[in-house]
Amino acid sequence: MKFFATAPRGLTTALADELTSLGLEQIRPTGAGVHFQGPLEAAYRACLWSRLADRVLLPITDLEAPSGDALYEGVKGIRWERHLNSHGTLAVDCSASRAAITHSQYAALRVKDAVVDRFREQFGERPSVDTETPDVRINLHLRGDRARLSIDLSGTGLHRRGYRSSGAAAPLKENLAAGILHLAGWPQIAASGGSLFDPLCGSGTLLIEGALMAGDIAPGLYREYFGFLGWKRHEQQTWEALLKEARERRRQGLDSLPAIIGHDRSKEALAAATTNIEAAGLQGRIRLERHALAPSTLPSGVPAGLLVTNPPYGERLGDEETLQPLYSLLGELLQHHLPDWHGAVFTGNPRLARHVGLKPKGSVTLYNGPIECRLLTYPSVREHGTRAATGEVAVPLANRLRKNLKHLTRWARREGVDCYRIYDQDLPEYAVAIDLYQGEKQWVHVQEYQAPHSVPPETAAERLDEALATIAEVLALPSEQIFLKVRQRQKGGEQYEKLAVNGRFYEIREWNCRFWVNFTDYLDTGLFLDHRLTRRLIQQEAAGKRFLNLFCYTGTATVHAAIGGAVATTSVDLSRTYLEWAERNLRLNGLDLGQHERIAADCRDWLAEEARAGEREYDLIFMDPPTFSTSKRMEGTLDIQRDHVALIRDAIRLLAPGGELIFSNNFRKFRLDTNALADLKVEDITRSTIPEDFRRRPDIHRCWRIRPGGE
Repeated sequence: MKFFATAPRGLTTALADELTSLGLEQIRPTGAGVHFQGPLEAAYRACLWSRLADRVLLPITDLEAPSGDALYEGVKGIRWERHLNSHGTLAVDCSASRAAITHSQYAALRVKDAVVDRFREQFGERPSVDTETPDVRINLHLRGDRARLSIDLSGTGLHRRGYRSSGAAAPLKENLAAGILHLAGWPQIAASGGSLFDPLCGSGTLLIEGALMAGDIAPGLYREYFGFLGWKRHEQQTWEALLKEARERRRQGLDSLPAIIGHDRSKEALAAATTNIEAAGLQGRIRLERHALAPSTLPSGVPAGLLVTNPPYGERLGDEETLQPLYSLLGELLQHHLPDWHGAVFTGNPRLARHVGLKPKGSVTLYNGPIECRLLTYPSVREHGTRAATGEVAVPLANRLRKNLKHLTRWARREGVDCYRIYDQDLPEYAVAIDLYQGEKQWVHVQEYQAPHSVPPETAAERLDEALATIAEVLALPSEQIFLKVRQRQKGGEQYEKLAVNGRFYEIREWNCRFWVNFTDYLDTGLFLDHRLTRRLIQQEAAGKRFLNLFCYTGTATVHAAIGGAVATTSVDLSRTYLEWAERNLRLNGLDLGQHERIAADCRDWLAEEARAGEREYDLIFMDPPTFSTSKRMEGTLDIQRDHVALIRDAIRLLAPGGELIFSNNFRKFRLDTNALADLKVEDITRSTIPEDFRRRPDIHRCWRIRPGGE
């Protein structure tokens, strides 16, 4: 008989190896799973003993399925009475890949109807539907205009071992945990008497799966339901013989379990782990202790083995600063306190993984639900010598950084510039932007651009590790003064959303102005470096003028105008957080807040209303809107390409005689509608507003002077 075992993404090869070790034959891995052949006993053995498979399927037939009706007729012609009693129960699952029938639920319904109608017509009664524990679960897979129908012998996902009755937050699926252990070499370590230690064990899934592996315990032994138990062709004697063998192997294996230890600081997590361990029949076999991760709480008196853990990934980018010490401590423990132990860290955040500070010997991409993760494995110090730090210095990048610094440092000193960009994707392999900020200390703000789909995630992560190591080497900075963010296409108001609540601000200087910047809590730092010359232009022209700053962000242009002698300023932004930040910047420069109005409003609505009212006049207006924006506090959306003409016209109506508007945006595909603005005087001043450190990126923004046409 021919069977197919489905596998989690990333574990197909490991599953093929596992099925081979179970004595199964004709093993043939594919992208989605592994084909194998043998008697029915082979499928039963896979269901009972596979630690990695999702399901075990028995293919029945392939059909033409260009439409729902064709699928129905083909399914109805199958002799389902060979598989199911007319008074039995069934369920239908469907998956599809570029299928002619695009709605999987509709396809599953058509299959169910065909089976039921066949029974009704032939036997006068029909099976009923049971989605939880049916006698027969039919698996339908659609690809193009073909359909493959199979009997799901597993019945439900094989990761459901039957022992997990309680779980901590975001537990690993059991077969994913087993895959992690398999790839980390735990079966070999356990066979040699090594111990297993998870210092962040949560609900204990890695510990339990490790015990089942080490104890030669079948992972399906605890399940009460398989899809073949109600199937008409089920061989009960064959199944009973396999269960008898598994129970005997469990009895012998329990007596030879190595030390398995789990720590966690959470009382609730340990309570969940205790419940699960008892349900797995492993009480007294796994040692749980409540400890925070620390050198003083490491296991003692047990043989060295494998430290394996699934630390938190951080739900938002800003969580990284909080979690960095945790990852660094894992590396310190492996490097200095557990030199005989192997290590394995499974994480969905490769940026945090680099803080382990060690060079992994292996990196495998796996998926925890929809989250793309990496399993990083580390050799023991005793066997392989001192572990190298992650991220070796990249010589081409180091040379380019040194070259840029030699030029830009002289330029910055001559110009009196303290914060500037020193690298921006100069080399295509290292797709990062690097900004240097100088104040009480030096800080580096690194933005990683999202890698194209053609670059494998492992390659992108390795290059980032190399880039960060190179930055630290060339600039001689400790890691705590280097801040990393991922720069990717933003939607709506995402560029303004808070990423963390760290709240740490650093004072920097821009010529005769001072500003607060924040490297962790937001995507941007609070200071757009590419607009440095635009802000200086505003300061030079602000003396004696009334200044309006629209979409004011943190008010840096307002500060320049005030320092330049503006008699009054108005700053408008929808974000109260940024207006408070603007107020802090004004106070930092010793400015009288009474002269500097701050208004929380949707700039589009405020501008249109003030233009209609005609009660305000400004001599100088600066408007630097986002490309696209939406917010719960604003009606509709802002699309700068669509809306810029209306924004500019409303701003022009607020200008006093002789006044001017400086209009800018950073949408690289932006086209100013000169026809719609033909009656205005428009001067493109982009080139004069691009600073020296952004010369390689002349499209970083566009900027215009705009005046009424009669002047």
